[in-house]
Amino acid sequence: MTKGRFISFEGGEGMGKSTQARLLAKFLEGRGLKAVLTREPGGTPGAEAIRQLLLHPPGEGWEAEAEALLFAAARSDHVARLIRPAIQEGSWVICDRYLDSSRAYQGRAGQLGDAAVRQLHAIGSHGLLPDATIVLSASADHVQERLRARDGDETDAIGGRDDSYHLAVNSAFEAFASEEPDRFRIIDGEGTVEEVHQRVLAALSPMLPEARP
Repeated sequence: MTKGRFISFEGGEGMGKSTQARLLAKFLEGRGLKAVLTREPGGTPGAEAIRQLLLHPPGEGWEAEAEALLFAAARSDHVARLIRPAIQEGSWVICDRYLDSSRAYQGRAGQLGDAAVRQLHAIGSHGLLPDATIVLSASADHVQERLRARDGDETDAIGGRDDSYHLAVNSAFEAFASEEPDRFRIIDGEGTVEEVHQRVLAALSPMLPEARP
């Protein structure tokens, strides 16, 4: 049995990650492959329960350390029960957010530090990394327009943080891509959904299978 592949989609709020992850999974299925579409935090019953705690925290919310631990716990269950088994069975796993979101949000913007987030990942998920990570990028004005269309006046505990926090998040993703060019691909997220999808396919073309007759 051929081992599957693992691709993650990253970027700040309102970049269109969920849409592009879904389109890639559909494309792969059209090529005759089994694609598993999932998300973080979430993807398994346990991780989805933790997701609710993270996005709608009780009381005054979580400190950066507690938040990072919760994300790491959700990811550990996600990797053990869904991601790693699917890869081993030959599926392509397409994940809407993964480790690099924790590195950007809690590690950089939350000032916990990259080393601490990576250490939690090494313990909880045995350091599993995607074969490729797509980072969607867009201008601040473009993102705000998308967020208004998506959320209206509602947001969650993380999405509702101030502009300086989200600027730090976006800067972190750019830094990761510069530091690890073999894994990361930065994609222009502006334009139509189909235009962005074609950019994603072009960036992944070396690893995508040929169409089956």
